[in-house]
Amino acid sequence: MIVDCAVYRHGLRTEGPEDLSDALDEARAAGGFVWIGLYEPSEREFGLVTEEFGLHPLAVEDALKAHQRPKLDVYADSLFMVLKPVVYEPEGGTVATGEIMVFVGDSFVVTVRHGTCSPLAAVRHRLEDEPELLDKGPTAVLYAISDAVVDHYLDVAAELQRDLEELETEVFQPERGGSRHTASRIYTFKRQVLEFRRATGPLTVPLTRLAGTGPFGGSVPFVHDKARPFFRDVGDHLLRVNESVEALDRLVSDILSAHLAQMSVRQNDDMRKISAWAAMAAVPTMIAGIYGMNFDHMPELHWLWSYPAVILLMAALEVLLYRLFKRRDWL
Repeated sequence: MIVDCAVYRHGLRTEGPEDLSDALDEARAAGGFVWIGLYEPSEREFGLVTEEFGLHPLAVEDALKAHQRPKLDVYADSLFMVLKPVVYEPEGGTVATGEIMVFVGDSFVVTVRHGTCSPLAAVRHRLEDEPELLDKGPTAVLYAISDAVVDHYLDVAAELQRDLEELETEVFQPERGGSRHTASRIYTFKRQVLEFRRATGPLTVPLTRLAGTGPFGGSVPFVHDKARPFFRDVGDHLLRVNESVEALDRLVSDILSAHLAQMSVRQNDDMRKISAWAAMAAVPTMIAGIYGMNFDHMPELHWLWSYPAVILLMAALEVLLYRLFKRRDWL
């Protein structure tokens, strides 16, 4: 489904032609570029775009099937980049990912969206409010999309950090020490961090190439050299996100280990208490067992005060054991 089609010249928008086959010619004739936005297109719908813009069949296949890693592929007539926008839902504590595929040529930009968490309307409106940036051509669109996706990563990382702090408080709360469902919550949270990591980690290499830095840097076709500082800035933001994700992953692992250690300590405390009460119950049981063996010279048979003496002895031993276990924090 084609969501939007417009031709941009000198940073200003003009509505695209009704016939898609005329869009690229019109953009080139005007000295501008055309930006076509599609949302989960069918193979037939995308076939028209492929034929008009000469997109590479391998990139087209990736754009139709989705479920791709963030990457940057360079073809003869276009540049193909995959980004994975992320949305965090605090109510369910889940991380949802979408996909944005961007085709960039000399006079065109084609964006393909999959999922509900990858809107581009705000990016388009932001660019249309900045004609000087939009006048830079297709490179400006690629930068704006990358910048919007990575900036939202920062927001998601902050939300995850807040939820992790609440989970940490629950685990280390002295009066509670976590419930029986805490381990499940920690593991679920770790899965969400892993899902987030799958979106942010692989994006480092594509942004490094676009910024022209590091071992993967270099000139990338269809991207203006003057745009490198802008992509470098996006790369710096992504570095902060990846550092936050690494810290979240380590912290949640440490919290899980601490929770399991607390559970083990509590179980040991419970076993000590059970053992202490069992020891206290064993003393009167032992005395009563011996007392009931029916020997001739047993207390209460030939000794008038034997019964109260035995009761007092058991009580004295119970008090002695109770104080001993209490002093050692077994009770």
